[in-house]
Amino acid sequence: MADRAYTDAELDAAIAAISDPARLRQAQDVVMRTAPALQRVLAVALDEGGWFDPGHDQAVRDATGRDDPGDRAREVRTLLAEETRLGMLVGVAIGFELAQELGGEPSTPSPGEQTTSPPAGEQTTSPRAGEQTTQED
Repeated sequence: MADRAYTDAELDAAIAAISDPARLRQAQDVVMRTAPALQRVLAVALDEGGWFDPGHDQAVRDATGRDDPGDRAREVRTLLAEETRLGMLVGVAIGFELAQELGGEPSTPSPGEQTTSPPAGEQTTSPRAGEQTTQED
């Protein structure tokens, strides 16, 4: 993977490519297999970044301590949305680093390593050529 800035066009094309359901399913399978390890890395990154320090605890107390139920719900929703965005952004940064560590190339499974593929007969789109293929048993 090149250490360089990506153009908007490159980013748009990459996002469109990974939006393909077959590609997204493949990425989800990889993440599900590695979720515990990725979760540990995310927790360390958030902790070391100071994202959930005493200031965060105070924000939780403020949000949940509102007298008006409507205000309380709105504050809690806002806090959850902010935490979700933060987790996603840190997760993307981790993903970039992981891709760089792996060389940016799809890995070839080692003998005996678990792989996932679409069910037999399911249509998939080739991520490189965009051609339709059918998975056979």
